[in-house]
This record gives sequence, structure tokens and C-alpha cells, in this order.
Amino acid sequence: MKVLVLGGGVIGISTAYYLARAGHEVELVDRQGGPALETSFGNAGEVSPGYSAPWAGPGVPIKAIKWMLMRHSPLVIWPLLDPAMWRWGAAMLANCTERAYALNKSRMVPIAEYSRDCMKALRAETGIAYDDRAQGTLQLFRTQAQLDGIAKDVEVLQQYKVPFEVLDRAGFCAVEPALRLTQHKFVGALRLPGDETGDCHVFSSRLTEMAAALGVQFRWNTSIASLASDGTRINAVRTSAGDLKADAVVLALGSFSPQLLRPLGIRLPVYPVKGYSITVPIADPAGAPESTIMDETHKVAVTRLGDRIRVGGTAELAGFSTALRESRRKTLEHVVTDLFPQGGDVGQASFWCGLRPMTPDGTPIVGGTPYANLYLGTGHGTLGWTMAAGTGRLLADLISGRKPEIALDSLTMARYPRAFTGLRVN
Repeated sequence: MKVLVLGGGVIGISTAYYLARAGHEVELVDRQGGPALETSFGNAGEVSPGYSAPWAGPGVPIKAIKWMLMRHSPLVIWPLLDPAMWRWGAAMLANCTERAYALNKSRMVPIAEYSRDCMKALRAETGIAYDDRAQGTLQLFRTQAQLDGIAKDVEVLQQYKVPFEVLDRAGFCAVEPALRLTQHKFVGALRLPGDETGDCHVFSSRLTEMAAALGVQFRWNTSIASLASDGTRINAVRTSAGDLKADAVVLALGSFSPQLLRPLGIRLPVYPVKGYSITVPIADPAGAPESTIMDETHKVAVTRLGDRIRVGGTAELAGFSTALRESRRKTLEHVVTDLFPQGGDVGQASFWCGLRPMTPDGTPIVGGTPYANLYLGTGHGTLGWTMAAGTGRLLADLISGRKPEIALDSLTMARYPRAFTGLRVN
């Protein structure tokens, strides 16, 4: 079977690799000149199934107001005359209940855990390396109220048998020795020892080479204009290189996926939430993090990637703007110097932003569509790197006619009853 994969981020590349490994003829199309040059390029580096949770939850609307009033705010909203932004925001608020939070997290954890297992198998089978470490994630709490508030998260972790540890100062300093200098700023931590870290761009580049060795063709520098349909199937993908045809099409274009789907009568509630990162050269290895530390107050992750520290986070609603705002850089610099004052040289840091494709319930959209040969892999939000290998494997199994190893029912677009308005010829 010939399969077109649209999108050269970590989701698209992982899907192309697993499809080729399953014996399909695969062609990947992307507007950039190489792999993972947009949202997958400079993310926080976390492969964190234990930290897979929806942003929407009880108390979040009140917290959001407090966040926006902070000097180093984890949330910024730029009001736009964009109906999609306000619809998405309203849908997210509707998910800020205990029931919705529990349901959405129960959908997210299985695919995140499955993906972590796929990544382990991939490393064992291929030897792929990408500045990876398997030393867990440490979530740091500056107040007792934050520490006390993890009770519901712990219940879900116990339900899904995800390993965790609640640590005092001595405990978190034992796993992150460089925090001894700043331990007085924190009251405790939640450690998820099963989490991993790694450079998503390096991984994507190396997996691209492996996919090419399996026969995948990569059509870079090619823009995608539209999907041509006879009303039941996708007949062609219209691109700057002409019409491309295949037996199946996988749409993995992140925040840009809804634009291609709308003319087909599919309205996905996926909206871009901009995230920022800085990459800091390590100045003192003993003063740098060993793995990933999440500052719960600022919602910023600090991750060691080889001889660099990646500092990533914040959430900005600004449509499709990729403007680099200096205030966001200052927040990231504040967090890394506050936690690890001797670890890195922020004066030499590079600054980046990317558009995370977020759904209002936090769960990605993976699986088939009302069009018989069109499949989706989008809406992963901040967890695209965490869920990439699993998403690719699930889609490859589905397209190959094999039963996926985890249930897809709760991941497909079918959970949005108003997302489809009818089959259309285009």
C-alpha cells in the first residue's frame, strides 16, 4: 500500500518509520527543508508519561487569573478577533471539572505509557541515540498548598500503576544534587522515575535516516494546499509539487491540521498554544540538572540534554504568531538561574518558540475519519514528543489492518460529536 504522510515533525516521522517497517511504500511531505524544524525542534525535552495530564482541571480558571497577574507568568493571552480561539477556550473551560479531568487523564496515560514502551523497544532494536536519559522527572513545589494539591494526581498514578515518589528536601536533593544550593525555596517534590528525556530534533533527524534506509521518500520544501475528495475518499493531495496520490493519507500537521480538514466538513478543536524555550550551554556540570525538573509555580521544565540545558514552558494564546517576546525569555532565564544558579551560561542561550497543537480536553486525536483512507495524528499539545512513537505505531497498525495494541476508541475524532458536518467533494 502507498501511504502519504503529511507533516515532518516527530509525529509524522515516527508514523512514516513504522509504516515503512510494516512494509508500506511511504512518502512524507513537508514545507520545511528537513525534519522537525517547527514545533518539534526546541521543546522541553521531556518524554513524560507520568506527567501526562490535561491542562483543563478543577480550579484552573481561578489559577489562570492568578498566573496572568504574576511577574513571570506561565500564561499569557493576547485577545484576538478569532472565533476559533474563543470556541476552543470555552470548550477548555467546560473540561475544568473533576469528572472531565479524570476522564481525560484516563485517556492520555495509556497512550503515553504505550509510547514510552515503544521508544524503549526502538532503542533496543536500532541503537538510536538522541542525548537520551532515563532518570525521571522531578516536579518541585514552592508551597505546601501545591504539595497538598497532588492528591488527585497521585490517585490516577496509582490507578494506572505509574511509579512515583513524594520527596522531602533531602529526598529531592539526593536525585538532583545541584538543588542543594536552592533547596530552601521548595517544600517538597513529586518524582516520576519512569520518565525520560532527550532531544526531539536529534531523534527526529536520526529516525529520518533510518526511515530513508527502509525506503521512505521525503519530499521537503513542498507546501500542501488542499485535500481533493470524491466525497468518500481522499483522491489526491494538492501541493506545490503537483497532485500526489496514495492509497492512504496520514495528516500530522499539528496546529495547521484543521485548515486542511475544514473544506472536507471536519472541524477539529485543535488550536495553537505557543511555547518557548531557551537552550543554555552548561557552565558547571555539577551545578546543572541530572534529568528534568518541573517548576510547578512557573510551569517551566529544566532539562539536561548532553552538554546543554533546555528550559521550556509557558503558554501563550496568540493565534499563529511566532513572534519571540523578550518577556518570555526573561521568565525562562529567571527559572533556570533561580534553580541552578551555577549550572549554565544564560548569556549564551538561544531562544525559540513553537506552536503546540492543543485540544480542549488535552487528549490527542489519533485514528480514522469519515473518509475511508484519511487518518489523523494531531492535537498532542505539549506531549507530542512523549506520545510520538506510540502514535506512529498505532497508526501503522491501523492502516495495516492489524489490531492496535491499545484501544483507540477514546482517541479518535468521534469523541467530538459536532466535529463532522458531512462528506464533501473537494
